[in-house]
Amino acid sequence: MAQPKTPMNPLITIVGPSGVGKTTLIHALQTHHNFATAYEQHTERPFQELFKKDAKFALANQLDYLLFRAEQERLLRLESKPALMDGGFDLDFYGFTRLFHTHGWLSEPEFDLCRRLHTLTRHLLPAPDLIIALSADSQIIGERLASRNRINIASSEDAELLERYIHEWLETVPESNILRLNVSSEGRDYPHSVPIILDKIKALRG
Repeated sequence: MAQPKTPMNPLITIVGPSGVGKTTLIHALQTHHNFATAYEQHTERPFQELFKKDAKFALANQLDYLLFRAEQERLLRLESKPALMDGGFDLDFYGFTRLFHTHGWLSEPEFDLCRRLHTLTRHLLPAPDLIIALSADSQIIGERLASRNRINIASSEDAELLERYIHEWLETVPESNILRLNVSSEGRDYPHSVPIILDKIKALRG
């Protein structure tokens, strides 16, 4: 006799180009509610710094990131409280993997290898329940990237291209699963966006 499926914890991903404010938004949301969280890693990932110095590590870096993000999703789904993810598995493929292929850092066969991994893994793991898609003026994104003290593979010049790739991906996602927010005028505590997001998450939980 088949066992009943265990309900999976709600998963919300926050996506957008580098520098748009994904991590800052998660910190702001955490001051209002107790969420399980997962973040991008930069210095901790084994190939990120190597890739920054030498493009031959692009494939190793992307495979590591895709696997790492899938592992994060699986663990977040087992939590007992709503989960927030900074970026995520789909953003890493549809945004950054495509960007690196465009730059020539990933060959066609290497990109296809990443695509196969993403397709199979997404088939095994359910898609996020809600995608919060952030956008901001290019000047703001450039200023934020310039002020960062961490490894950035995507530059401010890549923001427009990343936004296009993200838009093309989100065109394949049901609109009811997306919350689009322009955060150009938001402060670090996101006073306008946080209430909107919390209401959306409350509705998601039923």
